[in-house]
Amino acid sequence: MTAQETTAQKEQPWLFRTYAGHSTAAASNALYRTNLAKGQTGLSVAFDLPTQTGYDSDHELSKGEVGKVGVPVCHLGDMRALFKDIPLEQMNTSMTINATAPWLLALYIAVAEEQGADITALQGTVQNDIIKEYLSRGTYIAPPKPSLRMITDVAAYTQKHLPKWNPMNVCSYHLQEAGATPEQELAFALATACAVLDDLKGKVSAADFPNMVGRISFFVNAGIRFVTELCKMRAFVDLWDEILSDRYGIADAKYRRFRYGVQVNSLGLTEQQPENNVYRILLEMLAVTLSKKARARAVQLPAWNEALGLPRPWDQQWSLRMQQILAYETDLLEYDDLFDGNPAIDRKVSALKDGARAELAQIDAMGGAVAAIDYMKGRLVEANAERIGKIEAKETVVVGVNRWTEAAPSPLTAGDGAIMVVDAAAEADQIARLRDWRATRDEARVNAALAALRQAAASGENIMPASIAAAKAGCTTGEWGAMVRSAFGEYRAPTGVSRSPSNRTEGLEPVREAVDAVSSKLGRRLKFLVGKPGLDGHSNGAEQIAARARDVGMDIHYDGIRLTPAEIVSAAADQEAHVVGLSILSGSHIPLITETLDRMRQAGLDHVPLVVGGIIPEDDAAKLRAMGVAAVYTPKDFELNRIMLDIVALVDQAPLAAE
Repeated sequence: MTAQETTAQKEQPWLFRTYAGHSTAAASNALYRTNLAKGQTGLSVAFDLPTQTGYDSDHELSKGEVGKVGVPVCHLGDMRALFKDIPLEQMNTSMTINATAPWLLALYIAVAEEQGADITALQGTVQNDIIKEYLSRGTYIAPPKPSLRMITDVAAYTQKHLPKWNPMNVCSYHLQEAGATPEQELAFALATACAVLDDLKGKVSAADFPNMVGRISFFVNAGIRFVTELCKMRAFVDLWDEILSDRYGIADAKYRRFRYGVQVNSLGLTEQQPENNVYRILLEMLAVTLSKKARARAVQLPAWNEALGLPRPWDQQWSLRMQQILAYETDLLEYDDLFDGNPAIDRKVSALKDGARAELAQIDAMGGAVAAIDYMKGRLVEANAERIGKIEAKETVVVGVNRWTEAAPSPLTAGDGAIMVVDAAAEADQIARLRDWRATRDEARVNAALAALRQAAASGENIMPASIAAAKAGCTTGEWGAMVRSAFGEYRAPTGVSRSPSNRTEGLEPVREAVDAVSSKLGRRLKFLVGKPGLDGHSNGAEQIAARARDVGMDIHYDGIRLTPAEIVSAAADQEAHVVGLSILSGSHIPLITETLDRMRQAGLDHVPLVVGGIIPEDDAAKLRAMGVAAVYTPKDFELNRIMLDIVALVDQAPLAAE
């Protein structure tokens, strides 16, 4: 083998991760230790929605959400249990947390100190990217400017105290999940990084700034068009180097390295023929590993059945084995970059960079990422609508969904079920332990710590020292979140669903005619209220339903995410809605829909059809229909025009309100 054919030394593989956390801290700890024993080399912690949005497990908005999409962490005791018997000084831990990132990092530091760890040796990442929360994920708390301040507070603190820690993980993953094109994913992520670096320049010295820039990392998405995705990653490398050199004057190349982790695309995983998802995940992984120049530093893969619900430990193991086979059985890591000098690759990379630069110029002209949130959100909703429209029209082929839909039943979904179900008693157990924690702590110490935290927020001093002190004093996530809300106010991000219809016409005329006919019978335009109850911030589905309803002529009412059932029912009454549609993807559909139906009956709205969409197992869908839900839609229901016609028929057949 010649020197040109292989590198002198085989490359070390990337970090192997699985994104995990559920039920309780103790249950998640057992899962982590099992995965580490199977060869996982880093942890990636998923937190539940109350933890992500700064609420305690017993808050009204937390009902039904505790432990569903991640682990609940309310206080220092929960964090101790989460990392019991896991030496943090030896671990590389990624925490997918944004609005409450300063608080969760404070708890992590407090536990590491209790373990006797050298804090300066801690390695890992807090995602800490709030801008993508406004655009695509929805777990924000405060308005953009104070949120940006807290991001850079964390960064400045780690510069002094946690030099090996990544204080911010610019996350383009959810941008692609929201429908972003490759050019938009590049531009919006890089614009976010620039907003952070611009703010950070005022918090660290000029001498420390290059090193701080070198600690910024990215978390990206890789879709099924793996050649395009590979080129996107090479474009990211080039554009980041260009921005750091030209815009920020970073001369040392070691600080300009594009460092990223990845979870491959979940948007493309299908409920139909879910076994095909294994191939999709593998192909998507190749996009971020084949090119040495643009290879991920850490890879976490979804499980084949995540379009159905929570994966079991075996399902996560299967995804881990994919990584290990590629890294250890193949010869991939023995070679230089396989794509350098390839003219097709070079052309595609160049085109992606040109498109991203054009988007970046538009965002800069608007004042940067913080000022351009409304613009970026609208672009994402438009791009996602175009993506869905192409699938509906079969311009984009999705195997098992719009072509080759006939298939033998999957043996993988037989037996004990293809998904893990969170223990129904876990929420009550978590709440009981939370109340015990509050009852046994030193209230005077807690109150003093919270007062200091408020003072830090009001004065503009770095939020981290006061957060760490509050963690050690026994304060809770909800108390930290309440401080943030009182100091900075709450915020409602734009929905991206404009009030004017789009210019789309393909396939819409028959639906528009049906809407017009029913509206004439009603004596006014058919009114459709779309709601997002609970803490689930995955709003892509609700936005697309609202946008299509608007485009076919319905009068829509959509106020965005994070509403209580009481607020939704009140709006339905005020708006005199003819139909209510709720979107819930967090697994909390049963308790939230139960409460919504009860409140609709109490309000005299039991004649109004209620339809529900989300990741809902068939057993649960049957329960919802038995409770009175008129229709249930899951990811397999991708034809939005058919859903619109269903809604028209439901309204047409609904009984009139009682006099």
